[in-house]
Amino acid sequence: MHCPFCSADDTKVIDSRLGAGAHQVRRRRECLACHERFTTFETAELVMPRVIKRDGIRVPFDEVKLRGGIMRALEKRPVPAEKVEQAINKIQSTLRATGEREIGSGMIGELVMDALKGLDKVAYIRFASVYRSFEDVKEFGEAIARLED
Repeated sequence: MHCPFCSADDTKVIDSRLGAGAHQVRRRRECLACHERFTTFETAELVMPRVIKRDGIRVPFDEVKLRGGIMRALEKRPVPAEKVEQAINKIQSTLRATGEREIGSGMIGELVMDALKGLDKVAYIRFASVYRSFEDVKEFGEAIARLED
């Protein structure tokens, strides 16, 4: 690690602690040349699989898009932000755990629907209506009936 003050190559770690919910390591360092102290943060770089869209186009996984879809479905619903973050993290973990380099967008949609079903039933129906392209009230009724089972 280079010193941000004098650019020296040699620094030593004085203290290490877990941070950000044990997904990050915070290290307190000291430069051996100028004796200045600074903090660094270390996180794992996890690669998400590429997404194969319905039309066959392959695009990088986009967490912003995932979050946006979930937040749109949960708009004006009483769901705590930490529950939303947990759901997003679980979806991402599930996608990484597949071990696949590419996954279909349908799999992401189903994971989102499962997460929303556990978070808020109204948000689940909102998302399902767009995701499954409901055409009439009958399809809404069928989705609600499945939800109640």
